[in-house]
Amino acid sequence: MRQAGRSLPEYRKIRQGVGMLESCRRPDLVTEITLQPVRRHNVDAAIFFSDIVVPVAAAGIDLDIVAGTGPVVAEPVRTEADLARLRPIVPADVDFVTEAVRLLVAELGATPLIGFAGAPFTLASYLIEGGPSRTYLKTKAMMYGAPELWNALLARLAEITLTFLRVQIDAGVSAVQLFDSWAGALSEADYRRFVMPHSAAVLNGLIDAGVPRIHFGVGTGVLLEAMGEAGADVVGVDWRTPLDEATRRIGPDRAVQGNLDPAILFAGWDVVERETRRVLDQGKAAPGHVFNLGHGVMPETDPDILTRLVALVHEVSGS
Repeated sequence: MRQAGRSLPEYRKIRQGVGMLESCRRPDLVTEITLQPVRRHNVDAAIFFSDIVVPVAAAGIDLDIVAGTGPVVAEPVRTEADLARLRPIVPADVDFVTEAVRLLVAELGATPLIGFAGAPFTLASYLIEGGPSRTYLKTKAMMYGAPELWNALLARLAEITLTFLRVQIDAGVSAVQLFDSWAGALSEADYRRFVMPHSAAVLNGLIDAGVPRIHFGVGTGVLLEAMGEAGADVVGVDWRTPLDEATRRIGPDRAVQGNLDPAILFAGWDVVERETRRVLDQGKAAPGHVFNLGHGVMPETDPDILTRLVALVHEVSGS
């Protein structure tokens, strides 16, 4: 479960006094932080500790990840001249990722490691807005009003993301996940026109890589059919759409990932158990189901509940 580590006291201890970007660039920290939830919860796979803006920073954009806010871009990308500052990356730009993945693969043994990257639309929204946004006004203004610049920006971001995921695959990850956090801000028509081609460029660019490809977004119930067509093997579903309904929208040839509401973990064990069994039952409608939360783990989550949740899933699924 992505971000499971941030609910752990051992995570907070090791991150004390270390900025997020620095943490992502230090292979020793990346390795330890990635391993912590595996040790604590006995999950079936590890998820590479990183942030979606790591490759963008490597591409020359001046940004920082501000605690309590998120990524903040010093000079937002809003013109052709701004786009010129966003250069393609080569593996050497993120050699710390290669080192961290290799360390993790050696430590994990038979436990799979899932690679991670942000999708072009979500990356573009941070670059254009200059930070997190609730309305995406500047992003949508470029998308509608300057489509040539928009497509050039997303094409560049797709190239950067593809390289970033290739680095992880070449170093040994067993699967990759493309995380489109803010795609739910779009209509299906706009997603298909302005975003889907660029996400598809990343996902289809990995067809020959020989690893499963997961595609996840938040608030993307109306986009599930299109996301299924974009090229992933597994479509992540947030907590808003039941998995049986999601499977109907996505189609019978894609596995699903999800989708327990993270807030349920605060409602008491009886509720957690009931809702977990419901998710597992609805997941049977798909040809494959990776149980997960419907988004990241909230920092305030009791780690013991997560451990019990993993054990329950193993018990019910017979693994």
